[in-house]
Amino acid sequence: MLLPKRFHRHAVRVRQQNVGLTDVRAIVSRRDGRGKAVRVRFLVDTGALYSVLPPRVWHALRLRPARTAEFSLADGSSIARGVSECRFTLAGMSATSPVVLGEADEGPLLGAVTLETLGLMVNPLSRKVYPMRLTLGALPA
Repeated sequence: MLLPKRFHRHAVRVRQQNVGLTDVRAIVSRRDGRGKAVRVRFLVDTGALYSVLPPRVWHALRLRPARTAEFSLADGSSIARGVSECRFTLAGMSATSPVVLGEADEGPLLGAVTLETLGLMVNPLSRKVYPMRLTLGALPA
């Protein structure tokens, strides 16, 4: 899928690590705006539903789990993690999104829900992050 040329000038600055890996820098903050915001370099993972914050980030934001959710891993096993919500700012856009409160061995991931909430998409060929064309369906009056 190639994007129209008009989207290419709006691409989010990304850094290519290895083939197929993309990371982006974003600012995360508390949903209520209190406290300091934290800059984080996220690995973009369109296969992950929710974004993941490592402990150093969610502790700095003083986030607490609002609920616990069970997640399936690639090996077929399941894990339970706390889920909270925070504000993401990326590419000049800002929105709140659910986040998994990760454990010590879990790094920052930017998942599909956060990308879509921000109105962003990943080009699967170039692995660059672009604004998506938002559509709104309406019935005739």
